[in-house]
Amino acid sequence: MSHAPLHIIESHTAGEPTKVIIDGGPDLGTGTLAERSQRLRDEHAWLRGAVCCEPRGHEAVVGALVCAPDEPDCACGVIFFNNVSTLGMCIHATIGLTVTLAHLGRIHPGTHRIDTPVGVVTAHLRSDGSVEVANVPSYRHAAAVTVEVPGWGSVRGDVAWGGNWFFLIADQGPPVAIEHLEALNRFTRDVRRCLTEQGITGEHGMEIDHIEVFGPPANPALADSRNYVLCPGDAHDRSPCGTGTSAKLACLHASGTLRSGQIWRQSGILDTVFEAALEPLPDGKIIARITGHAWVNADSTYFFDPTDPFRHGLA
Repeated sequence: MSHAPLHIIESHTAGEPTKVIIDGGPDLGTGTLAERSQRLRDEHAWLRGAVCCEPRGHEAVVGALVCAPDEPDCACGVIFFNNVSTLGMCIHATIGLTVTLAHLGRIHPGTHRIDTPVGVVTAHLRSDGSVEVANVPSYRHAAAVTVEVPGWGSVRGDVAWGGNWFFLIADQGPPVAIEHLEALNRFTRDVRRCLTEQGITGEHGMEIDHIEVFGPPANPALADSRNYVLCPGDAHDRSPCGTGTSAKLACLHASGTLRSGQIWRQSGILDTVFEAALEPLPDGKIIARITGHAWVNADSTYFFDPTDPFRHGLA
């Protein structure tokens, strides 16, 4: 199967890569963004492979397909995906998308609504190039949930929604530091497998596909916490993870330890930092506001030679 070339703008947000597909993506037909996201997942696996897998990509890449929004007042719609599936929401990629649209001259500093499969988010592009994203409502679904993990015993964490489902673990497992990446990967993969085996899910039986481990920051003057986040596809997030930070804020709010408007500085495994604050909602959920920087670093055209056996990526 041959495809038209893809026009892609590449960026990274605090170290985590995003590839925004500007032109050449598949025709997903009509329907809601959630329906079109499912169509992308079920019928166009070639796009995930071509963008997020070798030889063009790697396991940490997140793709963002720009498309028509459901809501007419939005700057655009977007469907996020990685090497194994679509994603409900991705804040680092929303920051990358916002900077990409500014790079193309499609938006300017100010506030812009962006439609996603899980709802509309607001991106505020500042004059210094930073972007604040007001996420979809986040909340803690269950507190102090115990999962039995062979080799680690009883591991306790919170189940929370921040645009994706997270199991948040504090002060258990390997130290949260870059020299322990392999051990952290094994630990979080074991936790995720055991959550599935033991029937521990998000609301309505939704799979918990992100595992987030917290430890002390490298420098308390610059951050309040450091995290390691295992994403679907078994890659770790190079950034502090925006949806994971949203889930963290929801848990801190539910525990009464973070006030409205108070700044939380979340560092990731590379010690890059997202600044975050929460706005409580009447139903107990929160709006998390996540601020970070992204940098455009490539303008690419992907070709699909029908004689190339790896034009759709290495499985």
